[in-house]
Amino acid sequence: MFSRMNLEEGSKDYNNYYNNHPEKKEKDDEIRNKPEICGEGTATYDPINSKIAEANFKFLNDIKKISEGIPALEKVDVNSETITRRIKGLSKHFGAVKVGITRMRNYHWYSNRGRDNETYGDKVNSNHKYGIVFAVKMDKEMLNRSPQVSEIIDTSNAYVKASIIGMQISYFLRELGYEARNHMDANYLAVLPLVARDAGIGDIGRNGIIITKEYGQMIRLGLITTNIPLIEDEYKDFGLNNFCERCNRCLRTCPGKAIPKDKKDINGINRWQINQEDCYNMWRILGTDCGICISSCPFSQGVDIENIKSNKDIDEALKEHDEKYGIRPYIRTQPEWLK
Repeated sequence: MFSRMNLEEGSKDYNNYYNNHPEKKEKDDEIRNKPEICGEGTATYDPINSKIAEANFKFLNDIKKISEGIPALEKVDVNSETITRRIKGLSKHFGAVKVGITRMRNYHWYSNRGRDNETYGDKVNSNHKYGIVFAVKMDKEMLNRSPQVSEIIDTSNAYVKASIIGMQISYFLRELGYEARNHMDANYLAVLPLVARDAGIGDIGRNGIIITKEYGQMIRLGLITTNIPLIEDEYKDFGLNNFCERCNRCLRTCPGKAIPKDKKDINGINRWQINQEDCYNMWRILGTDCGICISSCPFSQGVDIENIKSNKDIDEALKEHDEKYGIRPYIRTQPEWLK
């Protein structure tokens, strides 16, 4: 969706894309004509506060060019168990709350690059064997103000935090003489939720976002891919799929009606898939990246999955959640420092 929005009308890439996907052109052009996220004319625009998030995204755009680098000529011999422990500890010391490692699989990688006109359409090639994926925590009170400007201030801040941690770890690995790439906002070569799931960070919910037992969806992900020898973690099934089947809180609160009720077969896998056009269209209307589904998730508000053993337990947990928060958690006022 972001790649399509970056296509310049009348350009070769624009014409090629819509010649191959004519069914998407009318809707995409309609979205393009709306104000930009954080822009004047959106529902949440503030001439000062919206600039905070804009500044974060501009900073991310400026630093993404240093996501890759040349390793030191002298390679340091490392023990896989020791360096795995070192990387995980260092990532948490730098600010991550969860870290996992997985072997990179073909389905983790995008097939071609998007977003930047300079590299648009380039084939993604990587020989990196491992993915180090980590989560940074977002501020629950800021996200419970979704879709106000407070939400995008915090989500953009989390992207910055993840990008900085990814830079620190990838630079460290290159100093040891190993290839390493930081995958950060607007410069991903891999599908981070899939990597995070396989690395044991969490599982993927109805809205396509990673959900963790500890923080729900109140996280943002970072990823470093590398060829340094590491010890892999494993996917952990903690009952999320069954919970999501019975919950539907994100489905019923989504203002764009972009979250599906039923799963469908996608490339041989029966799963949920959001309608990305309807989701992003709402972002452009609101002026933020919404966040209502993140806040509405009971896991984001602290539901204790460890005590849920049956469908009856799920229903009781959902009833308790609704009694406490109503249709969804919502803080109407801005924090004092944003007023």
